[in-house]
Amino acid sequence: MPMFNVDSRSPTPIYAQLDRSIRAAIATGQLEPGAQLPTVRQLAVDLSVNANTVGRVYAQLERDGILETRRGVGTFVRESPSPHATLAHRERELRALIQHFVGDAALLGFTLAELITQLRNEEKK
Repeated sequence: MPMFNVDSRSPTPIYAQLDRSIRAAIATGQLEPGAQLPTVRQLAVDLSVNANTVGRVYAQLERDGILETRRGVGTFVRESPSPHATLAHRERELRALIQHFVGDAALLGFTLAELITQLRNEEKK
């Protein structure tokens, strides 16, 4: 079972770090389809985080079709993520990239119009 990492000193919220860590473990094959995840309580203890935070991440990943909870048994990686889950994840990752990109560019003094112009020029290459 991979150990998920969170850094309480990071400006990224703990739930976002844990969400990304679980998704990365699945994407890289560290967690295979059908693999059981630790219980909410156990993972919260292992990471020294609030159990509500872990529960929130598990619930979101279940809504996204990545995890499934079997009542009385545990939480597992779904055998095959729903197409909606893949699309939702891609859109969320793209939004995060764009926010980071636009933020960094703004710190360097670039306007959104300048970014759009450069992206269009890049697309033509």
